[in-house]
Amino acid sequence: MRVLLVDDHELIRSGLGAVIDMEDDLDVVGTAATVAEAVAQYEALQPDVVVADLQLPDGTGLDIVRTVRAKSEKTGLIVLTMHSGDDQIFAAMEAGASGFVGKDAPSGEVVKAARHAAISPRSFICTGLLGAMMRRQSGESTRLSEREHDVLLLLADGLGAAQIGERLYLSESTAKSHIAKIYQKLGAANRAQALVTAMRIGLLSSVQRAQPSA
Repeated sequence: MRVLLVDDHELIRSGLGAVIDMEDDLDVVGTAATVAEAVAQYEALQPDVVVADLQLPDGTGLDIVRTVRAKSEKTGLIVLTMHSGDDQIFAAMEAGASGFVGKDAPSGEVVKAARHAAISPRSFICTGLLGAMMRRQSGESTRLSEREHDVLLLLADGLGAAQIGERLYLSESTAKSHIAKIYQKLGAANRAQALVTAMRIGLLSSVQRAQPSA
């Protein structure tokens, strides 16, 4: 099974690559450090499995998952991340990933996930999935509503509450209420923290650098 590794840290690429290459049935055929490189490598190499870090310099591993999944139902797609919270798990699953593995897991878990992904690319596996689903069912999910996601996108563009209200035909007080709810759900104290968290869990594929409005 041919594997493409995507991580912006060379040490992780080389270390994980060495572990995978030790397996008789797995072969690392390429590596990439960005979303753009990963997509180009995928097109050129047509690997059976892509193992991608969640947080990358030009986007997220979920961007890779969505792009590849739109092209192929047969490619295995594993998301590898330091941040393995419930929202990240569900975001990976909903994007079309085959599996989700935390970077704190034993390397054998990545190998196991890669094998699973190659055989059952549309069947999602994750060690913490059951607990995450139970928490979601008990109402502890922090998922944003459609309107809150609209507000988040405008926050990422640097708009303030008044401007967001005008853009979405809301009163300023309603816009502020949505912003406060977003901060609460993302566990953020301000705009910057909210955008960083949103990037990390895949709610935003990229955030342009903008000065917040007054």
